[in-house]
Amino acid sequence: MRLIAQSFLLCLTLLGLTAHAETVNNLYQVREPVSSQQPEERTQALVRALDTLVLRLSGDPKAAQNPALDALRKDPQQVISQYGYEGQALVVDFDPISTERALRQAGIPLWSANRPAVLAWWLNRAAEGSNLVGDGQDAAAPLRQAAQNRGLPLRLPLADLNEQLLATPEQLTSAQPGALTQASERYDADALLAVDASEADGRWQAQWRLWLGDTREQGTAEGADSAAVADAVMAAVSQRLATRFVSAPGAGQNLALEVQGANLARYAELSRLLEPFGARLTRVEGDRLEYQVNASPEQLRAQLGLAGLQESAPEAPVASADPQGAPAQAPLVVPRDNLLRFHW
Repeated sequence: MRLIAQSFLLCLTLLGLTAHAETVNNLYQVREPVSSQQPEERTQALVRALDTLVLRLSGDPKAAQNPALDALRKDPQQVISQYGYEGQALVVDFDPISTERALRQAGIPLWSANRPAVLAWWLNRAAEGSNLVGDGQDAAAPLRQAAQNRGLPLRLPLADLNEQLLATPEQLTSAQPGALTQASERYDADALLAVDASEADGRWQAQWRLWLGDTREQGTAEGADSAAVADAVMAAVSQRLATRFVSAPGAGQNLALEVQGANLARYAELSRLLEPFGARLTRVEGDRLEYQVNASPEQLRAQLGLAGLQESAPEAPVASADPQGAPAQAPLVVPRDNLLRFHW
């Protein structure tokens, strides 16, 4: 295998890679609100931080209650590298290697750090007026914190005058993204999230819609304040996305994967995308790579779509002419089971 990789590195030149997916920063760091630094509250906060991390890594709201994690929840410091206080928050850094090992031993499937970039068109409607949350606004802070808490790469529009006029409640709650699709092109994201959040009687509620490729999701959320409703929306979006990118134990199968149009940058990106599937590079021929992976076809298609790969049609068989001039016989087709072909 080392010879295959070396041959590949010699054959390909370093070219740019067009991909929208992003690697989540600080994936293993959790900020947990606290009201004091008392030992009892710290102990409880460490357990909550572990539960948050398990949900972030798995996308499964029930994963933290897995009986196989009981011992870890009683003593989360087994997988914690350090923690400290910042204002009214306990900041916990988990060790990636020991955490992943513990979760895999518990049979919990994990979502890789390479995740779809989500562009959020978020409209806040309060008594003082309506406002589309833009990238540089103070109102963006709760959205960014909620997205980080749930492990989502978040992008926000500039919220200039044209975008403020576009992001009406009617547009954001429409069954189709409509004009948002064209307005979103400049931000180069994978998923489009439209949220209409409003305040009433001292509480916040939100309607949200999510588009990723041909997938459409929607839901509602509530919270005591804007930060709480933001976290509720991001938690729901994370769980819906995870169903596309995380396979349940035993749901995967052995697949052969062929990728055409690779170069060094694309090879590096592909290695990160395929990491959750135990990918094994088996062949390199020019700009074509072949792998063995363990995944469901649907999950693999969703993951590769993050790097802009498109699925190729099955390779057509070629009939060979008879050397004596006799009519060519129908080609003998020997299908390769479980083969998926993609190209850039």
